[in-house]
Amino acid sequence: MRHWNIKTITRASCLAASLAIGAAVPVYAEKVMNVIPHADLKNLDPIWTTAYISRNHGYMIYDTLFAMDDSFSPQPQMVDTWSTSEDGLTWTFVLRDGLKFHDGASVTGEDVVASLQRWGKRDGMGQQLFKVITSLEASSANTVTMKLSQPYGLVLESIGKISSNVPFIMPKRVAETDAFEQITDYTGSGPFKFESDQWVPGSKVVYTKFDGYVPRSEPASAASGGKKALVDKIVWQYFPDNTTAMNALMAGEIDYFESPAPDLAPLLAADPNITVEVNDPLGNIGFARFNHLLPPFDDVEVRRAAMMAMKQEDYLAAAIGDPQFWKTCYSVFPCGTPLANDVGSDIMATGSIDAAKAALAKTDYDGTPVLIMQPTDVPVLSAFSLVTAEKLRNAGFEVNVEAMDWSTLTSRRALRDPVGEGGWNMFHTWWIGADVIDPMAIAFSGDPDAGWFGWPTDAELEEARGQFSKATSLEEKQEIGRKVQERLWAIGASGELGQFFTPVAYRNNVKGLIKSPVQFFWNMSVE
Repeated sequence: MRHWNIKTITRASCLAASLAIGAAVPVYAEKVMNVIPHADLKNLDPIWTTAYISRNHGYMIYDTLFAMDDSFSPQPQMVDTWSTSEDGLTWTFVLRDGLKFHDGASVTGEDVVASLQRWGKRDGMGQQLFKVITSLEASSANTVTMKLSQPYGLVLESIGKISSNVPFIMPKRVAETDAFEQITDYTGSGPFKFESDQWVPGSKVVYTKFDGYVPRSEPASAASGGKKALVDKIVWQYFPDNTTAMNALMAGEIDYFESPAPDLAPLLAADPNITVEVNDPLGNIGFARFNHLLPPFDDVEVRRAAMMAMKQEDYLAAAIGDPQFWKTCYSVFPCGTPLANDVGSDIMATGSIDAAKAALAKTDYDGTPVLIMQPTDVPVLSAFSLVTAEKLRNAGFEVNVEAMDWSTLTSRRALRDPVGEGGWNMFHTWWIGADVIDPMAIAFSGDPDAGWFGWPTDAELEEARGQFSKATSLEEKQEIGRKVQERLWAIGASGELGQFFTPVAYRNNVKGLIKSPVQFFWNMSVE
């Protein structure tokens, strides 16, 4: 009698055996990981938006040329070999063998060129890189040649960046979509496929293993290394209510909870079947973002008056709670990183309502209401929104708070229309520390045409950001960082709300979690 090993049997061998001997065979047990993501997935284009849920979706289905390891060093991913000319002006990248898109087509140099060009129109690092690119072309089916007008010190760091916007590689036909319009074809290049016919916005997203993906041989390290799909299917199940989500995890209906509300962490940690831990050593930086185009925040002094009211301790205590998960930080770059500094931070360091009220009285503020978009399904941001509303009212602002879900906010924040026609005055968000670690971050842009939502304008800021890629020493980079921070505070670009660390929670049958600022699902399994 033939003995079957249930752990190694494949679906193909089951079918073959069934046909060959006509006997009953073990049923293949599909391995499924059920995940609660931090937000609902509504926008599927990770180049069109910087929303982290769209970025996470991008990592599920796309791959990148280079990727950051756990020391934030760029490592080859889709690239096999690369070289640089002696003068640093010509870069040549050769793709590794076996790269396939989900439709079976081979990944080519033309796909890479189109993908990078589209990304370069939306991302802060991409915009700076393309200012010195004189030509980018596919010199053969698997080779891309990049020529620069001057040596540029952040080529690999740019095309290998770990977070929004990530230069994901898409088919040429998809990447040719206007960078300011969303794609409609989700053919990927990564370890999982997006099952668009099973997507239920507001409820469920389904990804299945792509058997045609060939992982690298190196061990996984943050975004780099071998991306091995160890489950057949990953299902994102969206729960707008955190308590319901917690109960689903504790009941075993869910395997992994990406971002539980901080006040639920002690309850989850008390369950012996659940692990609660912080997965990102740099944490997150809270932002209160102004719309610089519309009254009343089209006036720099009004923005600065609002910032004076923002006391970080109040925000972090309300949104995060347990002090072990947060700390104040009056630097636009994450505290504890090389560029962190305190230049210009006096505007926010006191968090004084009286100072804000006095400053507002000196402006031309005429009582125009401030519309704050409040994402009620993201507890941290919901709390931030309510704290700001109270502080601004106490400082003399008229304030309206409009509740919505996060996915709606991420669509609406792209609108530059007047408030009465769908526009907005403020929203709150956070950036992972890795995204705002240096001046190249799109969050720090002073270009209203190519910059991030809120659209500040400052030529001095842009000039300083442009100098950063040319800096050759840490001291020079730190000096540029101080200049960038001085300009961001001077123009009232955003309110900085402090540094915080949100834990993840998962059942103990989940193995292979990768330590990283970004949530990855390759190399993870359920037992």
